Amino acid sequence: MRTKEGNKAKTIIDAAIEVFAADGFHNAKISQIAQIAGIATGSIYLYYPNKESILSKIFEQVWSSLALPADDLLARKDMNPIEKLENLIDLFFDIFTEDPNLAKVFVNDQEHLMKTNSSAFIHNYENFLDTGEKIVLEGIKSQCFNPNIDIKIFRNFFFGGIRHLLHLWARDHKAFPLNVVRQNVKFILKKGILE
Repeated sequence: MRTKEGNKAKTIIDAAIEVFAADGFHNAKISQIAQIAGIATGSIYLYYPNKESILSKIFEQVWSSLALPADDLLARKDMNPIEKLENLIDLFFDIFTEDPNLAKVFVNDQEHLMKTNSSAFIHNYENFLDTGEKIVLEGIKSQCFNPNIDIKIFRNFFFGGIRHLLHLWARDHKAFPLNVVRQNVKFILKKGILE
């Protein structure tokens, strides 16, 4: 089925997510993406010069769709820092709950992209993590969070843990249901493991 002209760029991205999730970025072929998108292989090159630029666009969209709502969340005065951090976690999980294939691409291919180029998504990625830091700092200042937390360690430990849990979920949905992972992450965040 041929795609309408205006939808081709999005259709290519959607097809690429499906192919990258199934075969991995390195094994994926432009011809596979074209077949799933329902367009000629050569048409892809009118929108994206190579496979890496498609992957970069995927992550640019992911992180731009997270960065702006995260900034809005930080600015809210009607929420305390605990609620803000919970909502930040929900923003992150929601995007992958809606598209499990995107979660697979995220856990398998973002690191590759970060190592190989300074893609446009880096700014929004860092902004999202910075927003998390600012929320934690706000919580420390308002005495919602422990003042002994090293924000940089917390940022990397916590986000790394969530990323690893997403990786496990992407490999085995039944062993690591995303709703259970989300609730446990929130519980650990709010209560820790000490009683």
